[in-house]
Amino acid sequence: MKERITVRDLCFMALYAAIFVVLDYVTQFIPLLQMPQGGSIGLGTISLLLASYHLGWKKGILVGVISVPLQYLTGQMYVNGIFGLLFDYVVPFGVYGIASLFTNNKYLYPGIIVTNFIRFVCHVMTGMVIWETPLWGSITYNGPYMLATCIVGLLVVPVLHSRLKSQMK
Repeated sequence: MKERITVRDLCFMALYAAIFVVLDYVTQFIPLLQMPQGGSIGLGTISLLLASYHLGWKKGILVGVISVPLQYLTGQMYVNGIFGLLFDYVVPFGVYGIASLFTNNKYLYPGIIVTNFIRFVCHVMTGMVIWETPLWGSITYNGPYMLATCIVGLLVVPVLHSRLKSQMK
């Protein structure tokens, strides 16, 4: 049976994308959260994770992919070719949509950890292939902000999800 996207789903998807834009924009005003050559603690990923847990993995992926062109509106994107676009933006942000596949009804942590790890691997690969950084250099550059993004997700997403659960039905 085909899953249909309802008007309600579209509204929620737009809401999560809008929240992503706002959180991504706020991140730019806090220099402590920024890396010098791109990358930052991803506050916007909170909305992408919530979208996955609320709407399911298919619509969650769609919200994640939609967030990529929206990032262009909120700040500078560091894109170097199609591989850079795919593995620094499309795949890493789309992957947050699958968070709901790695969780049960009680614990959200596995989905948050798995999706942030996949995003980290994508950024490390891009660092090595596109930016010609050695493996350890790419890990050292991407590790701190991705670890911080994961920790923020682990702290904030379960709290918000539990508070919003009654509204998500």
